[in-house]
Amino acid sequence: MHATTPERQEKGRAPALAPSTKPPSTSASSSCCNPREAPDPALLLRTVLGSSAWTAGERRGGGMGSFAKLARRAVETDAPVMVKIQELLRGATNVMSLAQGVVYWQPPESAMNKIEKIIREPAVSKYGSDDGLPELREALLEKLRRENKLTKSSVMVTAGANQAFVNLVLTLCDAGDSVVMFAPYYFNAYMSFQMTGVTNILVGACDSKTLHPDVDWLERILKQDPVPKLVTVVNPGNPSGAFIPRPMLERISDLCKKAGAWLVVDNTYEYFMYDGMEHYCIEDKHIVNLFSFSKAYGMMGWRVGYIAFPSEADGFHDQLLKVQDNIPICASIIGQHLALYSLEAGPEWIKERVKDLVKNREVLVEALSPLGEDNVKGGEGAIYLWAKLPDNCSDDFEVVRWLANKHGVAVIPGSASGGPGYIRVSFGGLKEEDTRLAAERLRRGLQELVTDGMIQ
Repeated sequence: MHATTPERQEKGRAPALAPSTKPPSTSASSSCCNPREAPDPALLLRTVLGSSAWTAGERRGGGMGSFAKLARRAVETDAPVMVKIQELLRGATNVMSLAQGVVYWQPPESAMNKIEKIIREPAVSKYGSDDGLPELREALLEKLRRENKLTKSSVMVTAGANQAFVNLVLTLCDAGDSVVMFAPYYFNAYMSFQMTGVTNILVGACDSKTLHPDVDWLERILKQDPVPKLVTVVNPGNPSGAFIPRPMLERISDLCKKAGAWLVVDNTYEYFMYDGMEHYCIEDKHIVNLFSFSKAYGMMGWRVGYIAFPSEADGFHDQLLKVQDNIPICASIIGQHLALYSLEAGPEWIKERVKDLVKNREVLVEALSPLGEDNVKGGEGAIYLWAKLPDNCSDDFEVVRWLANKHGVAVIPGSASGGPGYIRVSFGGLKEEDTRLAAERLRRGLQELVTDGMIQ
């Protein structure tokens, strides 16, 4: 299994941000590097578990613990980077995290108070409608009409936006279909394709200055036979923090519509806009929009997201419902109630908190300054900065490990998102005072990295 990169489509054309070369699923890192074929399972297991993990029975392919009995589809899916980071943090002391995409605030106090009053109601412990609580869906439809100008969409509530994306992949794609992403991409979306057998992942480049998708490349790719089944973007971006302007997203949409491809837009960070920029959504029969309560309302652990899908798409809801019923049945009932009560606080409650993140962003941009001004991008939206490491630091995970162990600060390696040699820095998870402390550690570490290298 491997991802297909622009170089595989157009020989010799190197992307501005090349996809990563990372087992178990690999992409070409430059036009001079050939993509690897699907890894040998035996070699992969030895890599992951070490040679001591083998038993005589396993070497013969027998026994209940045999590697041969594991699904190749799962084995060849990338290991989740956040699990790796959590393991790293457990092995270190006094580490401040600028890694995970979280916010520092809790859900609205008024909403939490209402939850306390219903927690013992019998209905909270029972199954609910697969689509979501009727009153929550009604409130979401009103929100979509009022805030997002989406008037022809239906809603399904999910256990977070990640589960929403998996629902869509299972509903819209068959194993072996080709799909399109742009590097740097959201790592969990990439994994969703891998684990569902959608192995022909066409990874396009983004402009090295703006981090906007290469739409000219997409236009050529969508003329292929067979046409890619689905194109997906996150706007504003994770991990890039870049914001795709409306004319560009509308062009992407037009290209998808003409080619007969689905366009899935992840709007998780719809409220996280800065410097006067305003979020928008687009709507058509081929467009599906995803949303989340996790970041906006500080509901990461409550796991509530939702899909806004075209009401006029024949059969869409019936097939989506099959997937929903077999994965969560329904999102957590108590979480859905909290989502409903949080909506009552309104977008102003969110924006009041988001505006304070501007200071965090400024502090971390300064902390990244040892890398050079031109090497720090993003921050237009979402909660991320995307920074290029020195040219001699292509092993970004080793840099991440070194920063955590020696300088007490954690970030995300860019290779997890198809950007080897980069790091993602989150400015949403800490209050300003703690952000300044973490930023000083990061600045000190990067200055040492640039000047002296990774001295242990």
